[in-house]
Amino acid sequence: MSKYHVYGIGNALVDKEFEVEDSFLQSTNIEKGLMTLVEQERLLEILEKLNTTFGLKKRASGGSAANTIIAVSYFGGKTYYSCNVANDETGDFYVNDLKAAGVDTNLGDDREDGVTGRCLVMVTPDAERTMNTYLGITANLSSKHLDEEAIKSSEYLYIEGYLVSSDTARPAAIEAKKIAEANGVKTAFTFSDPAMVQFFKDGLVEMIGDGVDLLFCNEAEALSYSDTDNIADAAKELKKIAKCFVITRSSKGAIVFDGDNQLTIAPNAITAVDSNGAGDMFAGAFLYAITHGYSYQQAGDLASLASAEVVSNFGPRLEPVHHAQIKQKILG
Repeated sequence: MSKYHVYGIGNALVDKEFEVEDSFLQSTNIEKGLMTLVEQERLLEILEKLNTTFGLKKRASGGSAANTIIAVSYFGGKTYYSCNVANDETGDFYVNDLKAAGVDTNLGDDREDGVTGRCLVMVTPDAERTMNTYLGITANLSSKHLDEEAIKSSEYLYIEGYLVSSDTARPAAIEAKKIAEANGVKTAFTFSDPAMVQFFKDGLVEMIGDGVDLLFCNEAEALSYSDTDNIADAAKELKKIAKCFVITRSSKGAIVFDGDNQLTIAPNAITAVDSNGAGDMFAGAFLYAITHGYSYQQAGDLASLASAEVVSNFGPRLEPVHHAQIKQKILG
């Protein structure tokens, strides 16, 4: 029996969330709806304006895969997260937040000096999230941050597509995948963001290699990666790189391919407040369900409700108690 249900590798970022107007994005030349990498000076410039104009709404440990791994843990799974933060106050906050969520990690008291990565999450009235990210020391995530024994002791390895932009993290993700495959551990991958597919597709192809067991993406990412404007054709292309896959489609629900059949996952009627973390939560709920004996249909239904709940609240995650309530509604 595996020690961990899911081992994740991804960026470690402390998220600061703000509710903003579209005019703010326009006036500061921030491209709406995407994750954009920025230098520290630019991030601090934007942060000062955000604090002055809107005020901080929420602070939490983040990074796409971290949100997913914490969701798996809150649902009741056993998890491990490999990442890199600095020996600073922000890094201390990040480590404590992971531990509080019950996630095992490579992070200890021997962290390197530097600046822990930060992400400014700006949410507009239409609930769309826009992110400007300074990677800081997480850009130096490398193979030395992997725990080979923990990977071998996991049911799934989950890789964050954002790692494609780092020349040290990308090889580390590829190495983790090789370790997993050599030891019968299933591999799951997320494209993470349309910008990653648009600007780093060659790197994603390299990371995916001969294919993965499970792929997560949204509709825009699926169409872009497949170079098509038709979701049916996109699904055909994804079958070439993934044994199973999930395509989330916002208010249209999701499409799940379980290796044999294509399933339709119904959406949940909600009033959207903040779309940040919706895809991360979907992946977390889905991974929890399939590692605990539930069908892909049940996993999709659980993930659909969980992601809807996230969108209905501010912030990328839910409180621990909410996971049990969602699980009870779908899984009994």
